[in-house]
Amino acid sequence: MRFALPAEKKLTYEMRIPIRWGDMDLMGHVNNAMYFRYLETVRVEWLHAVGGKPDPSGQGPVIVNAFCNFLKQLEYPGEVLARHYVANPGRSSFDTFITLERTDRPGVVCAEGGATTVWVDFPSGKSAPLPDWLRALIA
Repeated sequence: MRFALPAEKKLTYEMRIPIRWGDMDLMGHVNNAMYFRYLETVRVEWLHAVGGKPDPSGQGPVIVNAFCNFLKQLEYPGEVLARHYVANPGRSSFDTFITLERTDRPGVVCAEGGATTVWVDFPSGKSAPLPDWLRALIA
């Protein structure tokens, strides 16, 4: 089953990620688990860039699901352009979507994935309303 990126999404962040030799598996392409690492990397870098670093004694983001569609193989050497999008803001959650393409093949998406993020009050272990500053960024 392929998850589709929503038509209404907002580009919020871009970054380049080097493909490392150790990212590959015995088949000579980037291991599927590494794609999730790339998705995590851009999501975390975006959150840090906007001031959303988790505070274990306060509030922060928690991923409640994640997916990745593998469209084309990535191989070493190379560099990935990761584009981060947000959509579907709710009371305490929003969705992130990320596309991965090689920088030497602009516009050719090799993978697309995402996650549902819930804003959580860590001490209580319960969801909390999205902070106003975050809602303004993703609305």
